[in-house]
Amino acid sequence: MAAQQQPSASKPDPSSPRASESPAPESPQGDLELELMGLANALYNLGTTVVNDLTKEKDKPGGGKQVGLRVNTVINHLANVDTLSQQIPTMIPMQILAEIDNARNPDILTRDRLERAATENQFMNGKIQAIAAYRSHYDEVLIQYFPELEGFLTGTSSDMHLPQTGGSSAAQGGVNGMGQ
Repeated sequence: MAAQQQPSASKPDPSSPRASESPAPESPQGDLELELMGLANALYNLGTTVVNDLTKEKDKPGGGKQVGLRVNTVINHLANVDTLSQQIPTMIPMQILAEIDNARNPDILTRDRLERAATENQFMNGKIQAIAAYRSHYDEVLIQYFPELEGFLTGTSSDMHLPQTGGSSAAQGGVNGMGQ
């Protein structure tokens, strides 16, 4: 157990695109995760290189080559992501991607969907309870005016069957032999 614990003072490798201590899963998904982190790092490096080049003197020789190299690195990461994505069967809804493009947190969309589902579920449960109460009241009134139907109306919905013959099954305690 002590061999598995790493000292908390150790820092992640600064050259690694993965910021946490935990390793990426050994699977195509883990490879894709590492590649996406590398892409994010390459995009950050490209952005800082562009900002640095804009602030430098334009007469300085060799100033533009760094941007081209950074762009090529980003393109290589994008190509690798595209290749690795063919191995991942997970589909991401377009609405989630649109939310990300619009600079919105996709967790907000997920929370909204869950809240909507919970609200619709409560509404549907209310309908079910109302129908059950109506059925119970309707059965009580039917039994009050037609006592001979009591064996058919006091069971669950699966017990509600009409008799095959005249009234002989009602005398035996219901259609399926289960009386009151």
